[in-house]
Amino acid sequence: MYTGRLIKKDGKLTYAHPKDKLAYELFVEKLLEGQEVELYVDLANADHSRAQINKVHACIRELAKESGYTFEEMKRIVKQRSGLCYTDSEGEESCKSFAECSSDELMMAIQAAIEIGTDLNVNLQ
Repeated sequence: MYTGRLIKKDGKLTYAHPKDKLAYELFVEKLLEGQEVELYVDLANADHSRAQINKVHACIRELAKESGYTFEEMKRIVKQRSGLCYTDSEGEESCKSFAECSSDELMMAIQAAIEIGTDLNVNLQ
């Protein structure tokens, strides 16, 4: 999976940071000849980006497939591990929607998914 940022400079899209270029090159290197990829491009939002939400959902999907949990069960585990869940005064657990998360919160969720993947021997990077 590849997620990176591009920036428009001199009328062309270029990598926003050298690490984005490296991540792309590593992604392409791992592709098998003839393998297809799906591309989604959106404007980055100052608060969060759709790409971050897509990435965390893709990670959750992969973890669910490999672990035996359902997508919803794994999503709750990722949210709990990343601090997006809280218990109210009545003891009910509620979790924040990814759509309402800041960029930093989504980064924490992606990192939590990667750590869970490491625990399950699933490479999500």
